[in-house]
Amino acid sequence: MSTRFPTTATPLGPRARIAVVAAAVLLLASGSLGYVLHAQQRARGAQDGADASFTLAGPALYFRDTDGGRVAHQPLTAARTTATRTSAARTAGGPVCDRFYAAGDGALCLRAKPGVLPRTYAVVLDRQLREKRRITVPGVPTRARVSASGRMLSWTVFATGDSYATSAFSTRTAILDLRTGYLVKSIEDIQLTLDGARYHAPDVNYWGVTFARDDNRFYATVSTKGRTYLVEGNMRDWTAKALRENVECPSLSPDNTRLAFKKKVSDDASAPWRLHVLDLRTLRETPLAERRGVDDQAAWLDDRTLAYALPGTGGRKSDIWTVPADGTGTPRLTVEGGSSPAAVTG
Repeated sequence: MSTRFPTTATPLGPRARIAVVAAAVLLLASGSLGYVLHAQQRARGAQDGADASFTLAGPALYFRDTDGGRVAHQPLTAARTTATRTSAARTAGGPVCDRFYAAGDGALCLRAKPGVLPRTYAVVLDRQLREKRRITVPGVPTRARVSASGRMLSWTVFATGDSYATSAFSTRTAILDLRTGYLVKSIEDIQLTLDGARYHAPDVNYWGVTFARDDNRFYATVSTKGRTYLVEGNMRDWTAKALRENVECPSLSPDNTRLAFKKKVSDDASAPWRLHVLDLRTLRETPLAERRGVDDQAAWLDDRTLAYALPGTGGRKSDIWTVPADGTGTPRLTVEGGSSPAAVTG
């Protein structure tokens, strides 16, 4: 005997009809909200991008304009001059970034993502400053670097805390190889040698990567047990060895012979560091003429000049200064209302 199904549906009662209508309204509202949020996100992404006419074309000093956060540039020759001030006009129109660096065939833009939990977009850009790849990482953006060829990229975020001047912080540093597409989300698992022996500790933190011209060797800061060390890393072997204590935020010179870094020279929280340059052949340190506390990863404009950010005056969040890399001369205000300097030479 076959089962027969009714050919007409049972009429819905008043409560059932109300429930169906409410569900339909909720579904439509959710879809509309999702569309609106997606449209807002796309519009925000377009607004955060660079103008079509704004590209990487040197020689120029690129930097983050702290009034609005967009990347701008001005003539590199003005940054190298020995005058006490520069009146070079800036060209605006770059992407919105919280940290920025450019070299070779591209750039890296770190952009803080709004939300209850702090997150960062690591945005990979080409020479036209068009987005090629975007990676979302937890934390607050703090350091960005690109190798001279543009192949290797690295960024550091604060996972907890927001200052290197205290011990209550944790960082996460990543390395991305654009040629292979390989991403190391955190370099904390690299095989570290400290004082001639393999070293493991749960409090190890890395930050401030800088790459050599061969795109294999790199330098960075490692912190453990309240001390900081300069480490030399090897991408192929995935190893790192500590070379020297009390070195933070290294920056390799264009000729790959010297490292600029900040060295802790005081317990004064307002100015604990001073910029130094380390000769990699002799391991001799040279303190630079800038005596104020620089909490930045300095950038080389050429083999003779360093640029870095300091807190601004007159209501500005920060300014960019330059100083000779050999310990002579005096610091010079180069960009009012700027940060994240990067020299693009061609």
